[in-house]
Amino acid sequence: MLYVSNEPRLQLCFVFTYQLVYIDNVVISISSSCSRLLEIKTQLQPMDSDPPLLSTYRALFDARDRERIDPDAIALTAASDECELPLIDLDRLNVAGHDGRDATEKCKREIVEAASQWGFFQVVNHGVSNELIARVREEQVSVFRRPFAKKATEQLLDFAPDSYRWGTPTASSPDQLSWSEAYHIPLTPSAAPGPTEGATRHIVEEFSTAMSRLAHKLAGILAEGLGEGDQGYIKEKCTCNTCYLRLNRYPPCPIRCGAFGLTPHTDSDFLTILHQDHVGGLQLMQGKRWLTVKPNPHALIINIGDLFQAWSNNMYKSVEHRVMSNAKLERFSVAYFLCPSYDTVIQSYAEPAIYRKFSFGEYREQIKEDVRLMGRKIGLTRFLAVQSL
Repeated sequence: MLYVSNEPRLQLCFVFTYQLVYIDNVVISISSSCSRLLEIKTQLQPMDSDPPLLSTYRALFDARDRERIDPDAIALTAASDECELPLIDLDRLNVAGHDGRDATEKCKREIVEAASQWGFFQVVNHGVSNELIARVREEQVSVFRRPFAKKATEQLLDFAPDSYRWGTPTASSPDQLSWSEAYHIPLTPSAAPGPTEGATRHIVEEFSTAMSRLAHKLAGILAEGLGEGDQGYIKEKCTCNTCYLRLNRYPPCPIRCGAFGLTPHTDSDFLTILHQDHVGGLQLMQGKRWLTVKPNPHALIINIGDLFQAWSNNMYKSVEHRVMSNAKLERFSVAYFLCPSYDTVIQSYAEPAIYRKFSFGEYREQIKEDVRLMGRKIGLTRFLAVQSL
């Protein structure tokens, strides 16, 4: 029996859940092949807001099924080990007096150690209020609930026309596909929004300002950890006009063989601040194995980007990470990227330098070219000071 609520949002959720359960039951009783699952799924009516991931990329999964590739032998399998990232209380940076100085220095050392050993860590008492995070989440859900046709064709607020993205247009195999949709928002000054758009734009700007403040605080501590007492470089090069905010949604994925919510990658910035919900799915590479990050909705996740690894001469680690899709639950996250202007030159602070000098614009263009030709990002190995023959 299907319970139907009179409340529109609840009704939509119950209907969608019923479809997913029905799909799972059919797969178990009729067929375990990916192609059969795709055939069944396309006979059902998807949520009006969902991008057409299944129909668009069906051929990729059909090909994988025809080749009889063991899904347990490829990279789409989930990691078996769960980890808790180092958790750092930033409130210790604000303690006064002699004891406060000791607490501050200890907190800074923990940040430097986590960035060096893990490349990832979590922070609490970070200065971004729970109320603001909740408001962003509410707006984010509302934005993604818009009909797909509108998301794909109508510009959201005054954001760039191509800010909405879904899937992976360049994917030629399932391991190159990201089962997700996102708004990639450059944080440039806005034009005056309309009366119905003002609230969303205001919340995005308020949240971005708070994330920027935190990002620069952490970047300053990390620069200090390198012996770079003058943190003016990052403050000067990474302004509100050069950074990005990304709103992510990972729809439920019914593919038995699995799909990436976001393909394995490193971030092409100085550092990233991420807030994720309770669903989980984020994994990172440690010691040649994937570890699943235990969700902590009360903390913000910090990860080092490629530019900080290059600038720190490999003292800080830009770690490969990915998101695994969930068969039944949608997942939301929001990420802030601390980026410089395209003409900013990245140069290792120490000698001998591991990487040659390069501009951020050059780095971005090389990534685009690699993705176009090879289907994936190569990253910093393209910019080694001494290339292996």
